[in-house]
Amino acid sequence: MTTLPILSLIMLAPMIGAIIILLMPRDKYEAIRTVALIASGISLALSLYVTFAYNRAQGGFQFEEQMPWIPDMGIGYHVAVDGFSAPQLLLTGIVMFGAVLISWTKDDRPREYFAFLLLLVGGVFGAFMSLDVFLFLIFYEMVLFPVYVLVAGWGSGRKEYASMKLTIYLFVGSLVAIIGLLAIYFASGQSFDFYKIQSGIAALPAAERIATTRLWFLPVFVGFGVLASLWPLHNWSPDGYASAPTAVSMLHGGVLKATGAYAALRFGVQLMPEAAKYWLPVVVFLCLMNVIYAGVIAFRQNDLKYIVGFASVSHLGLVLLGIASMNELGLNGAGLELFAGGVMTGLMFGLVGMVYERSHERSINVLNGMARVMPLAAVAWIIGALAAMGMPGLSGFPAEIQILSGLWQAASTPNLMFGGTSWWYAWMAIGAILTVIITAAWTLRVGYKVYFTEPTTPEFQKLPGLNMKERIAIVMFCAVLIVVGLFPNSIMSVIQTGVQAIMKAINAG
Repeated sequence: MTTLPILSLIMLAPMIGAIIILLMPRDKYEAIRTVALIASGISLALSLYVTFAYNRAQGGFQFEEQMPWIPDMGIGYHVAVDGFSAPQLLLTGIVMFGAVLISWTKDDRPREYFAFLLLLVGGVFGAFMSLDVFLFLIFYEMVLFPVYVLVAGWGSGRKEYASMKLTIYLFVGSLVAIIGLLAIYFASGQSFDFYKIQSGIAALPAAERIATTRLWFLPVFVGFGVLASLWPLHNWSPDGYASAPTAVSMLHGGVLKATGAYAALRFGVQLMPEAAKYWLPVVVFLCLMNVIYAGVIAFRQNDLKYIVGFASVSHLGLVLLGIASMNELGLNGAGLELFAGGVMTGLMFGLVGMVYERSHERSINVLNGMARVMPLAAVAWIIGALAAMGMPGLSGFPAEIQILSGLWQAASTPNLMFGGTSWWYAWMAIGAILTVIITAAWTLRVGYKVYFTEPTTPEFQKLPGLNMKERIAIVMFCAVLIVVGLFPNSIMSVIQTGVQAIMKAINAG
């Protein structure tokens, strides 16, 4: 264990903050918000340090902390980050800090609200850093309860329906994934440590290894893919977004989905690379359906939250396509899209929440002229829209161009399921390009109708403008999108080291 357990502090800061908040008097609104901001600020500062202190030349898992827990079952407290997971800690810290700022005026039971919000984020941090599969599953499942309570308790519309639907989908998906991981656990030597499972699978006789991993790869990948809104198991997601309070929508779209995609990569592709290659035609088809279907539905919606919700599903499909390319270009793009897309989605949901909480309206057919009320929000929407459609100079461009290039490159790789080459990857890349056109369509449509039409509703022009904390959150999100777009190597140099280790496992498989 390192001298200072930085990763444990990142994970524990929001959890300790939640406990402190629950012990505070219910009516100390300002103090409660301050504790939430300090706890999330500590995690953000430490995750920023971890990301940029990560030794790119050394690579591999770093900041490692390990101690035995239940040795008879091969279970231990084992946390570490590599180049792929470190930026996801930073993403979680950024979105959480912004979510607390945007929720500053929340006056409906703020003590319980911020406590559950911090507990949720603590589980996400723990999931990204866990190298013990059992520990990962604890953190992964720990997220479900706060999400259910936050949506059901502070949501809007059909919040009970949405929260129950969300919980059932995610619980069933995780249960399927757990069954697959337990099968791999027993087959590989009965240890939950990631290293030992990986070496245990590699040590199996070839015929047994192929049969076992091909049988259990899809349950693991698809089970975790439910959280990443893998088509056709995405249906819970837009309803959850539409009913969730603003901060939960930001965390859900920006961070929780990334957890599902990360788990599908780490415990599906990296642990069972040969099986991943075999099932690629199925995986790629499902991911492409995410991109096109959800994007088209986003364009057809009139409710702001449903629009951004379906668009988030489409962008996660792009991430999963990058993972499914199983080459360095595609995986680099997937890692950067997880980070950049999470920041963009957090910004979009934050902007939607700011409009709704003032106007109590989400229909783009009703909203108008909001640029005069909140000009900074209008500028931020343009930046987020351009990043989403992959405009050069913003974070979406280097991510999406690498994913599409990785798909094209994968067209020449052998296909284990049907034989020959994977020529259909080229068509998948062409199909994925449609996401740029679809994204441009819905972002421009929403931006024009909500912000830049002539004001026709006098009541909207009397709404209060943005407060200082909302302005700080918006500027922070936009700055990340711009800086990563102009200097992509600031994050890519970290992601590449993690991808190289994943590629080593894929090539060995």
